[in-house]
Amino acid sequence: MFTVGLMLLLGTPLGAQPPAAQSALIRGDYDRAVSLYERAVAQDPTPATVRGLARALSEVGRYAEAERVVEAHATRFAPHLWNTLGELRLQRGKLREAESAFNQALTEGATDSVMARFQRAALFYRRGALTRAMAEFDTFFDVYNRGRNLTSPERMAVALAMRYLSFDEPQRAKDALRAFDEAITADGNNLEARARLGELFLEKYNGTDALETFKAILQVNPKYPWALLGMARTKHFDGSDESLELVQQSLEVNPNLVEARAFLGALYLEMEDYDGAHREAERALETDPTSLDALSILAASYFFRGRRAEYDDTRRRTLALNPRYADLYNTLSELSARIRRYGDAVDFARQAVTIDSTSWRGYALLGRNQLRLGTMHDGARNLEKAFAGDPFDVWTKNTLDLLDTLTQYRETVSPRFRFVIDAKESDLLSIYAEVLAEDAYDKLAARYAYRAPTPVRVEIYPSHADFSVRTVGLVGLGALGVSFGPVVAMDSPSARDEGHFNWGSTLWHELAHTFHLGLSDHRVPRWLTEGLAVLEERRARPGWGDDVSPGFLVAFLQDRLVPVSDLNRGFTRPAYPQQIIYSYYQASLVCEMIEERHGVGAFRALLVGYRDGKTTAELFRSVLGTTPRRMDGEFDAYVRRRFGGALDALGPAAADDPERPPTPAALALRARRDPNDFVAHLVTGQELARQGDVAAAIPFLERAKELFPEYAGADSPYWFLAQIAKARGDFERAATELANLTAVNERHYDALLELGNLRRQLNDELGTIDALSRAVYLYPFDMELHTRLAELYAGRGRWAEAVTERRAVLALRPVDRADAIYQLALTYYRAGNILEARRYVLQALERAPNFAEAQELLLAIHEQHPRSDR
Repeated sequence: MFTVGLMLLLGTPLGAQPPAAQSALIRGDYDRAVSLYERAVAQDPTPATVRGLARALSEVGRYAEAERVVEAHATRFAPHLWNTLGELRLQRGKLREAESAFNQALTEGATDSVMARFQRAALFYRRGALTRAMAEFDTFFDVYNRGRNLTSPERMAVALAMRYLSFDEPQRAKDALRAFDEAITADGNNLEARARLGELFLEKYNGTDALETFKAILQVNPKYPWALLGMARTKHFDGSDESLELVQQSLEVNPNLVEARAFLGALYLEMEDYDGAHREAERALETDPTSLDALSILAASYFFRGRRAEYDDTRRRTLALNPRYADLYNTLSELSARIRRYGDAVDFARQAVTIDSTSWRGYALLGRNQLRLGTMHDGARNLEKAFAGDPFDVWTKNTLDLLDTLTQYRETVSPRFRFVIDAKESDLLSIYAEVLAEDAYDKLAARYAYRAPTPVRVEIYPSHADFSVRTVGLVGLGALGVSFGPVVAMDSPSARDEGHFNWGSTLWHELAHTFHLGLSDHRVPRWLTEGLAVLEERRARPGWGDDVSPGFLVAFLQDRLVPVSDLNRGFTRPAYPQQIIYSYYQASLVCEMIEERHGVGAFRALLVGYRDGKTTAELFRSVLGTTPRRMDGEFDAYVRRRFGGALDALGPAAADDPERPPTPAALALRARRDPNDFVAHLVTGQELARQGDVAAAIPFLERAKELFPEYAGADSPYWFLAQIAKARGDFERAATELANLTAVNERHYDALLELGNLRRQLNDELGTIDALSRAVYLYPFDMELHTRLAELYAGRGRWAEAVTERRAVLALRPVDRADAIYQLALTYYRAGNILEARRYVLQALERAPNFAEAQELLLAIHEQHPRSDR
């Protein structure tokens, strides 16, 4: 929290304010403000002009100069500068000297004694003397109720006191809000009160009002460092990538803003840039060696690098300043969770609530991370405790509401998994999820020579909002799935648009993370685990996993990909919207390159190395025989070698102005002039096909396919050529084009269905089965699809798979349920599973006692297997 009062004590009867200086200060013209205040102080110093100069210097981080200015005039203008002097000393970590100044302001009757009283109480709180601090904050009820006309700074002091009291009595936050409003009404230029109000909104999980509050401040003063920092924090709360740029803007104005340095350090920790975080924490501590925020970041930077002795020293140093500072451990817990170290997050949160049993943030972090590790009962209990103490915590409230809905979910088990799926979808999805997950476990265990702890809990949500809440506590998460290690959560296919989400490959991807996290003890960097998971998708099934796109290769040509040596940044702080998607694919290519050169054993060596505390630079040298910097050049050469033809064909597109893309007519002209321009040929072929000029379209589409055969997007030449061939009755050619498309593209549901239909017309049963069975992993809710598959499997005597599809039909709750049950019984009978056949045929007859075919089947079962009814 930042020091209160320097900007507010200007409108007092202790000397007039130079209007031009005051105006420049409010607008953020700090150089002019300092110059004008310096002139005023030199010519005719007053408490108001000294305070104005101190504030102007302070807002740009010139704290030592500001302190010297006030000290030079403190005796002359005593007691009216004692509080200002105390605040400046507080900003530099001179706690005892600050308390002495606040005491002098109070005992000598300074005009700003209300502010001095608040600052002293806040200092008690900062030291961990909570009982004494709360007692002093409680006296602000008397300040407010005296009935005299309080000034804007005094009303703000009341608001801040109420904010502290709200830690024990949450409803006091409403009193704080009212007092802030009164302070702002009393002085519209009180930017500090507005910034503090924004902090209160954010503290109470109201990102919308916080954002509007900080925006309003920046309209008055676009360089106000506290508003820029507040915006950065709010954007971070909302999950926006703008937070890094905003906090850096605040530091451009005030390079010594301790809270901004600490926040920037936290962002670096989330990016797994531990050295960068360390540097920011040290810079903050140069200004204020007692900053608890900065010490927490320093402790985290040591802990995450495995430097336990330095971590212990920093922890002791922090707790010596405040033995009840639970937010040391809360910060460590929150940051641990952000870099996927959920076990550490639980341990730190538990330490937080041990030293402060009223740390509601600690209970919330403990509960959320226990849920992430599958400790559901304890997690729910701690979340309930957190919400009872802080009913404003929307993350906790959302998660508790979600837990209430889990009573509508059903649990099913396989040898190594526990599936938690909405009851309306469990019967269907569990059929495929169990088989797929067990297959993934076997293959991943073999590849990594490691067996992840079991059972793994897999939660599948029919509502993306619910999945988002399960993951981060709020709606709006863009991911499809997440792995916490022993727990995987993901969207159901019903949570996304029909046929645009491969839930099978997503499950495989997240289970791969479970292995990477387990083998590395949750220390694998983001780029490696994501790259490996995408690579494992491609290894799992034909067409699964991300593949190369024109946009990726254009970004490569334009040097807009993140260097391998800094690849984490592409995931955590993308510079443009597509960069995260490109980084996933780029990371998978890096992993492909590693496997090609060093074999799959290199992955295990890297993961074990991270587990043992080694750095990326150390592992690149020992495992890969290179350095991160050299890897940048090696990857560049690898991409050019692998995609050389496509890169050449995309050269013209890379030179296009993205603000003024070429028109279709211009591209058509380019295509006729340059036979090697992929985009020009693709777009021209598409346009001609849409216009019905098929004969003219085909050469352009064929040439586009030759130039970039790896591209199989929804608008690829394969799709258009398949439609043209189908319209001409050339089913074999159409099927070939669609087979090539779906061999690469995992999400083209229509193409798979169309391919299945074409294969059927060509009497290719195996091809039909292959296409339709792959479509199940995009949209499993089509009853006709399962019926067709059941018949195809039965026709080829593949009874186990036919049983699966008949179970799927039954799970979809057909209108004629008796017939669906009978068909399942018949399939079990033909598969030789007499007990299941008898069980289901009896169910069919319970629903339809006169069902002749079912009666005949029961009789056949009894005649051929008379003991089956015992």
